[in-house]
This record gives sequence, C-alpha cells and structure tokens, in this order.
Amino acid sequence: MAPEIHKGIDDDQAISLFLASRDNAYFDILFKRYSGKVYAKCISILKDEVLAGDATQEIFTKIFLNLSKFTGKSKFSTWLYSITYNYCIDQVRKQKKGQGLFSDEIENAPDVVEEVQDEELLTMEINRLKEVLDNLPEGDKAVLIMKYSEEMSIIEIAETFQKSESAIKMKLMRAKQKAKQVYDELYGSN
Repeated sequence: MAPEIHKGIDDDQAISLFLASRDNAYFDILFKRYSGKVYAKCISILKDEVLAGDATQEIFTKIFLNLSKFTGKSKFSTWLYSITYNYCIDQVRKQKKGQGLFSDEIENAPDVVEEVQDEELLTMEINRLKEVLDNLPEGDKAVLIMKYSEEMSIIEIAETFQKSESAIKMKLMRAKQKAKQVYDELYGSN
C-alpha cells in the first residue's frame, strides 16, 4: 500500500478494512498513527522508558487481537486510551505490590543530601505537583491528568470511564478538593 493512501484513510476505515481483509498494512496505519502517543502516555504513568516500550507492544498486541470487539460507540483513540490507561495502572499496582518486599531496605537507606542547583529551583513546584498527585487515589489522579495534562474534554473522559458527564464533573470537583487538601497537608496552606 502506498504511503499517500494512508493519509486518506481514517481510523474507522482502517479498522473495517483490516477486519475484512486481515491485511496488516491497515493495522500498521493505526500503529503508526498512535504508537507514539501510547508510548508517551505509558512513560507518563510508568516513569520508565523500558517498561513503557514493553507496555506499548503489549497494548498493541491486545488491540490487534481484540480489534473486532471495538464497537465504534466512541472514537478509536478514546478506546485505545482507555486500554492504555488500564494496562498501565495494572502495571503500577503490580510494581507497588513488589515494592513491599523491599520496604525495609528503602526505609533504612542512608539519607542523601544534594546541593540544589539554581535551575532545579524552577522545577520544585512541578515536583510538588507530582508529589500531590502521587498521594491521590489512582482514579482522582487519572481524571486530573486527563483533564489538565492531556487536555481531554469532559465527554472524552466520560467515554473513557464509561460514566456520565455529570459524574465526571463531580469526580473532577472532588479530585481537585482532595488535591488541595493533600497540598495543604504536605506544604501548609498559604
């Protein structure tokens, strides 16, 4: 298939053509279109390039094997994002269970004191934000990241979670309240 044909085929057409013909060239359209975004999302959740690369391959293998289950009720990108998010959260949970095995070593590790460089001062608020997010329940963290980092609409978030728009608005409001409470607990209210 010529590269210029790829540009004229939207996601739904590529899916239909792949399912009808099982020609991998149509699946490659979807892979090339979304693999970079899936990889970036995996890095943002897993915080490790190797794990993110493995996760991206696993996710696209799942998509390849289950593409016939895509109903078209939402955009393909929303469906793919949902699978990516769920896969990565499962991996994070597995990592956290594994970390419990070495918690004594981490708790008894010697303190490392490093001098703060001037350019690092600019990232302190970002680090605070990361710490606040890490102290939130996964669902609250996810909706905040989707809304403010990924700039997803309420409708897209609702489709991802298979919830109503009003439920997502309420979840966002509560997640912001929890984030403010965690920030105040960690850094004191100003």
